[in-house]
Amino acid sequence: MAKKGRKKSILTPREEEVMQMLWDNGPQFVRQLVERYPDPRPHFNTVSTVIRGLEEKGYVEHEAVGGSFRYSAVKAKEEFRERSLMQLVKGYFNNSYLGAVSALVEEEKVTVDELKELISMIENNKE
Repeated sequence: MAKKGRKKSILTPREEEVMQMLWDNGPQFVRQLVERYPDPRPHFNTVSTVIRGLEEKGYVEHEAVGGSFRYSAVKAKEEFRERSLMQLVKGYFNNSYLGAVSALVEEEKVTVDELKELISMIENNKE
C-alpha cells in the first residue's frame, strides 16, 4: 500500500529496471533480481532498497515465502507506458502528439510505410 502523503512519480531508471524484470519474469526474490543484472551487478542491499521504495509507492507487493519475500508488480506495464508517454509528450512536445510523431519522422525513427500503417490504423478505428 502507498503511504499517505507519498506522491507517486515517474519511475527512476533503477526502479524502471526492476519493474521491467518483474513484468517480464513474474514474481521474484531480491536475489533473483540481482542475478538478472549484467556485471557489474548492483549490491543486494541496493536492489532491496529500490524494491521497498516501489512497494511504498504501491507499485509492488510481496508475499512471505520461507522466511524471505517474493515481490510482484501490482501495476500493469501498460499503465506505466500510457502515463510515461503522456508525460513525455507533455514535457518535451508541448502536449502535442503530432509534435512527437514529427520528431520521430525528422530523426528517421519512423518510416513512410510505418506512417501509412499508422494512418490505416487510425482510419480503421474511426469506422
